Amino acid sequence: MTSSASHTADTIHRLQRQLAAAEADKAHADAENARLLALMAKKEAQWEATKASLFEQFRLAIERQFGPSTEKYRVEQADLLINEAEAAVDEEETSAQDDTADDAFDVPAEPHQPAKRRTRGGRVALPPELPRVEVVHELPEESRHCAEDGTELKVIGEAVSEELHVVPARIEVIRHVRVKYACPACEEGVQISPAPAKLLPKSNASATLLAYVATAKYQDALPLYRQSQIFARHGAEIPRQTLARWMVQVGERVAPLIESLRRHLLQAPLIHMDETTLQVNAEADRPASATSYMWLQRGGPPGQQVVLFDYDASRAGRVPVRLLGDYAGCLVTDGYEGYAQVVRDNGITHAGCWAHARRKFVEAQKVQPKGKTGKADWALNQIRKLYAVEQQAKTLGPEARQALREQQSRPVITQLRTWLDKSLTQVLPRSALGKALHYLDDQWARLTRFLDDGVIPLDNNPAENAIRPFVVGRKNWLFSHTPSGAQASAAIYSLIETAKVNGLSPYEYLQFVFETLPTLGDEDDPDVLLPWQWKDTLPA
Repeated sequence: MTSSASHTADTIHRLQRQLAAAEADKAHADAENARLLALMAKKEAQWEATKASLFEQFRLAIERQFGPSTEKYRVEQADLLINEAEAAVDEEETSAQDDTADDAFDVPAEPHQPAKRRTRGGRVALPPELPRVEVVHELPEESRHCAEDGTELKVIGEAVSEELHVVPARIEVIRHVRVKYACPACEEGVQISPAPAKLLPKSNASATLLAYVATAKYQDALPLYRQSQIFARHGAEIPRQTLARWMVQVGERVAPLIESLRRHLLQAPLIHMDETTLQVNAEADRPASATSYMWLQRGGPPGQQVVLFDYDASRAGRVPVRLLGDYAGCLVTDGYEGYAQVVRDNGITHAGCWAHARRKFVEAQKVQPKGKTGKADWALNQIRKLYAVEQQAKTLGPEARQALREQQSRPVITQLRTWLDKSLTQVLPRSALGKALHYLDDQWARLTRFLDDGVIPLDNNPAENAIRPFVVGRKNWLFSHTPSGAQASAAIYSLIETAKVNGLSPYEYLQFVFETLPTLGDEDDPDVLLPWQWKDTLPA
């Protein structure tokens, strides 16, 4: 081979190598460009998802601030293409289920009489059980004779009208005078009747006054400083600090009764639990702004229900462990995972709350375009069917209720599960709808536990209803100053709410407890003070 041919071959090989290198560089550049484009697309999708999530949060914030508080949802059955008779719920039943501020489908634990309806503008009938004071209005003597012939008029009937009269609070002092006796001869052996038993022996507060203050604060949400002002207007100067000290001492004195209520509660086959925040200003080793918690338990048969409040600085799982002890029945809660430890350790049957699952779909519905229906509407319609079944079953026994659920609720649950599995892959997890779907999926085992036991309710509304008065009161008195004040509040709230769920007047029940508790000896059973042992009062 000549030198020129060899040179040409080398050139060709060199050019081929350069071409291969250029193609490799181009392929690498194309791959890098593709990677960057994919990364940009991913980032853009993340930005879009973040923007959509922020927009939904903005819409929800506007809705919470300015929208109605009810959870009734807008949905046209025709838009959902569901041709089923049970989907059409009577409007009156729907409005009756919307009585509570947070839950449109709050099914009561026991049957109740429907509210009496009156015509608009009509006068409300005065309760017949209220005491009556009759004031007889007679004609003057000179008007009791006939104007024509002077014959004396005879009574032929009477016209009766009633008006509601209020006797303002009157403060008075009760003087306990104990007469002393002694022998006039020897002047020895002085005898005097024992002092009357008092709930707070070293105070000048009667049982009625303590019950009045406790009811005003814990039932009517009237802070102690306002009560102090009211007492001052009636001529009694009672500083707020004195009222607060009384309430703390009352909470300590009723501790035996609280423990009796706790023993009764832990015998119930099913307990509802919930918790809410509380600020305690002067707590050791904690800043005043630290968040503490008020825990609530509710359970027991109709007519013997117990509502217990307990204060704790923590929301950790050790608190339910402490409160429930060795309880091994059924527990109904929201989706908070702090109950997992006691459920696992005690072998408790843990049921979830459909009201919480429903609430998340209501939020998802609020951020979807107006006038359109979507997945949130479909889910809400399915949940509505479950509550419609509960409405039919509320007067049934556990076995009959479970049979009805097996017949009507289980097919709805099966259909909802199939829809959920499909929808989870179609919706962004961070969206309002995605959060609702994932909450439903995470809580599915607990939410469907009601199918296996007719005793288990559909939601945790009894606990939410019982804790609501505390939340309302917290908006007025804002915080507790010390842990002992928070514990006293828990004890008094427990007595008041337990009295209410058993149909008693809180004030009259507290008065009974405060008068009777000091008369009990060490050997006496505090169970005699339980609400269902005493019902001589007006229904609440």
